[in-house]
Amino acid sequence: MKKKILIVDDETAFTRMMKLVLEKTGHYEVFYENNASRAVTAARACQPDLILLDVVMPEMDGGDVASLLQADPLLSEVPIIFLTALVGEQESTQGPVTRAGYRFLGKLASDADLLQCIGDNLKR
Repeated sequence: MKKKILIVDDETAFTRMMKLVLEKTGHYEVFYENNASRAVTAARACQPDLILLDVVMPEMDGGDVASLLQADPLLSEVPIIFLTALVGEQESTQGPVTRAGYRFLGKLASDADLLQCIGDNLKR
């Protein structure tokens, strides 16, 4: 059975590319939402096993979205990985960073690093 992943990012081209990368593996069913204010509604609709969440978005930032997701009893146990352009290329090559209990991965991270990070978080 495929794991469900929700991507929340305001960049439509990025979410489409991520969807293709993840679905190409054959292990994931991918949903996405490009409006941060609709992230909780989207998550409730698809019931994801994991959420990839951008940090900087125009409607609200990823930290606020994560707080709303964690406050929802149906979604509070869903692992969140923050994807951000704020992590530099050098940091991206060193794999994910953990801060305040959340994993952060640079948008420039390789597909292999992304898939490894997703796999690790789904095992928790």
